[in-house]
Amino acid sequence: MLQVQHAMRQKGEHICLRREMRLLLVLAIGVGCLIHTGIASAAEAAPGATPLKHVPVAHIFAFLFLMLGPFKIIGPLSKITKGADAAFTRQIALRSTLFASLAIMVAAFLGQTFLSKYGIPLPVLELSAGIILFLVALQNILRKLAPHSAEATAPSPTPTLNMALTPLAFPTIVTPYGIAAIVVFIALSPDLQGRLVIGAILLAIMLLNLIVMIMTRRMGPVLGVVLQILGAVLGVIQVALGLQIIHSSLQLLWSS
Repeated sequence: MLQVQHAMRQKGEHICLRREMRLLLVLAIGVGCLIHTGIASAAEAAPGATPLKHVPVAHIFAFLFLMLGPFKIIGPLSKITKGADAAFTRQIALRSTLFASLAIMVAAFLGQTFLSKYGIPLPVLELSAGIILFLVALQNILRKLAPHSAEATAPSPTPTLNMALTPLAFPTIVTPYGIAAIVVFIALSPDLQGRLVIGAILLAIMLLNLIVMIMTRRMGPVLGVVLQILGAVLGVIQVALGLQIIHSSLQLLWSS
């Protein structure tokens, strides 16, 4: 009897896993469709301007990876899944990835819709992106340099699948400044190639987050150390690149 119940439980978990993976694929397609259709008005608002042409793809990936990547996920995920089995951890990881992807879709569509109505010049948007990237990177570096104060240990709440939405998907994975960066980068990519690049980068980051969350149960301490080192390196690079974007946007504003 116990073996039959265990087999039925495993079968149910596999069905849920396949269903959630199909939903993830649908959301990935939706991200591309919304990025393609939701920001078509940006090209009409500023024809001929391509401010992102001097920003390499690797720099854009580094920006978005530092803001939306797995650096901040391991700690909250470990607290939520403490004492839980592998199936619960996998469901939390899949659902949080789905919710985060949906949040990105909505933010990309609504953000660009609002920006297109105001007709903000693209050099000004580029300057806004540089300021956001610089301040976020500087904040992360200063946070690492600050002394760690002893925190009082509070009893952990009972883990539920609802935690995949909050606090894991939002605001841990999809941060407010990450949404701001997505909206500005998409607005600065009025051509089809730029939109596809942004969509591919966001999809790759969400998949990396999913892989890290699934592997956290077995390799949590090692992943934590590696991500901290990588985050520190990327943080310093992001400060410099943010200043570079600010400098180039000011040049565009001065010459226009």
